[in-house]
Amino acid sequence: MPRSHATTRQIPFSDLPEALIAEGRYWATADELAALSGTTPDSTRRAISRLRHQGRVFSPARGFYVMVPPDYRSWGSVPGEWFVDAMMKHLDRAYYVSFLTAAAMHGAAHQGPQTFQVLVGKYLPDRDVGRLLLRFTTSDRVQEMAVEKRTTQTGYFSLATRETTAVDLVWRFRAGGGISNVVTVLKELGELDGEKLGRLAPMRDRATARRLGWILEQYRSDVDPHWLHVVASPDAGEPVLLTPSAPKRGRVDKRWGVVVNAAVEPDV
Repeated sequence: MPRSHATTRQIPFSDLPEALIAEGRYWATADELAALSGTTPDSTRRAISRLRHQGRVFSPARGFYVMVPPDYRSWGSVPGEWFVDAMMKHLDRAYYVSFLTAAAMHGAAHQGPQTFQVLVGKYLPDRDVGRLLLRFTTSDRVQEMAVEKRTTQTGYFSLATRETTAVDLVWRFRAGGGISNVVTVLKELGELDGEKLGRLAPMRDRATARRLGWILEQYRSDVDPHWLHVVASPDAGEPVLLTPSAPKRGRVDKRWGVVVNAAVEPDV
């Protein structure tokens, strides 16, 4: 776990990245760097620019800097889970790691390591930092979805539970690489609690509950879909499209109130 600064002595700016890493801290604000080095704001900006040019720090958010240990300098970044919690505190955003990134962390490894997907409570633009591609999706339900704390060598971060991951992937197929890839991931996601899914899916919408229920009934016979079926209310209103981006034609699955308008071809 990261520690607070262990010393009050001033540190030469060029030594700060290694000094902070040695204390178990991988990030700092511009103001903190200035205080630690005893430099003026102008000198701090110039020194940070030099460190960035050398690949020893990067900035995923204005005024927030992450130290890069030697092993990661060819990346131009460090893994997103090392700094996402501190970055979101700096930006005052509720968040959790989700979609394919969370699925990979739960063992459904169909996600390239460079893309790091995060749900945030208020809009953030996507940004690329070296090899790391930070991708943000805005949701006003971030603080209501189920998450767990995961530890890293730098602290901890908020990760979607398996059930939240499943709901989110069906809520936003595109973030999961399309419906066939989402089904592939859901088949490998591990144990899913049907009652928890029934509580979480309506926080997105009824269409998500219907689509998720249909998918699980087709591809996950080990998951009890009862509570999803209750909240899906398949007899209420018009059937929903299984895939909103596909043509509006297909057979209607009356049990789930879903128009099966796309072929689903999972890899496994």
